[in-house]
Amino acid sequence: IDTTDCPSLNNIELIDIFRRCRSSLQPIASHRFPNETLIYHGYIGCAPMYPTIAISLRTLAAFRQCHRACPRFSIQAQCRTLCFLHDIPYWPYLNTQFSAAYDIYLEIIHHVDQRLKAALKHDTPNWRLLNSCPACFYKLQDEPTLDFNWLVCVDGNNSLKRWDSSIYGNTARLDSRQARSDYWIDRETVDKYKHEAKSCDINSHDDNWEEEPVDASTNPSNVLTCVDRWRNAGPETRKKMFSVFHESGIFIAACRHRFILLACDMVQSGELAKYPLALIDKLLTVYGKNGGCAYDIGCAFSKTLSSSSFGSRAHDLGFRMMVGSFHGHAHNRKCQLRWHPMYIPGTGHTEGEGCEHVFSASNELARSTRHASSFHRHQSIEEHFSFWDQDKYASLSLYIPL
Repeated sequence: IDTTDCPSLNNIELIDIFRRCRSSLQPIASHRFPNETLIYHGYIGCAPMYPTIAISLRTLAAFRQCHRACPRFSIQAQCRTLCFLHDIPYWPYLNTQFSAAYDIYLEIIHHVDQRLKAALKHDTPNWRLLNSCPACFYKLQDEPTLDFNWLVCVDGNNSLKRWDSSIYGNTARLDSRQARSDYWIDRETVDKYKHEAKSCDINSHDDNWEEEPVDASTNPSNVLTCVDRWRNAGPETRKKMFSVFHESGIFIAACRHRFILLACDMVQSGELAKYPLALIDKLLTVYGKNGGCAYDIGCAFSKTLSSSSFGSRAHDLGFRMMVGSFHGHAHNRKCQLRWHPMYIPGTGHTEGEGCEHVFSASNELARSTRHASSFHRHQSIEEHFSFWDQDKYASLSLYIPL
């Protein structure tokens, strides 16, 4: 392409935080494409070949940090802010233009990070998992052996649902872009565990760790109420919800210091057993023996784990399920004595509710991701997780539970 004859570089509209103007940018000899010239001058075009509008790098960088610090601050809010500062009317198409430039900006940041990781030898398999939390995973010379080498918590949250566009009668826009980070366990891997709960009665809209109904009049001592206490919607209500949303939430694993380790999408379902099974299998592979995991219904889920394909491996590695201290008080007394962290040696001050802390912040993303594409939803969640982990790392020395 001869950029000297490219009309996109003539009279192009340049958008900055406090300035908006039209200008003609001159390419240098090594530039083959218009966006090479634009980024040389500190801008990114809103189109790949013939951009008529370009947004400055510092405007995109400022939005990125604002959105990470305040997840409710969406692209629409940023565009409205710029329109007000530039004294022009707001139009919805401005969101699409800004989003296109922002996607390219994050792609550039991603490639820069990949090169940095390669130069620092941080690109080995599972490097982030092994080094994300120094307090959990760094081992000192002659460090005394602990009851638990690592402690995590897992839980699901349905705030980050994504609306299924097909219910409007529209055809979903194809987007082949994939999630960039290694936080995610892909859907195909998760589905390998969907038939793992061999001892449970599975039906189309019940969580597949729930036990068979028990007649309290004939055997009152065996009534398990731990799972039922956390069912906040009946089967029909949940069935209708799942038909509306494509992704019905996320399921995550976090360490005891609330660093996010792994995540996967819950697809048109509640917290099925396949989600914690997929995460726990990965954690056992990476961290090995003497691990502990807190889960809202860890007492009932332990039976599913034992009957899974890697149940014997989990047992040999000394893996221990438990129930978080907050949710544990809704379990019966006999259950608490066996599964509550307060009665398990080696847990210290760990409450097992780190996922709830994560969700209290990630819930703010719901408004901007509910109608987003699958890629943009993942992108927003990844940005939030990355900022969350950086924030926890910075404050790690201020609060380290024993």
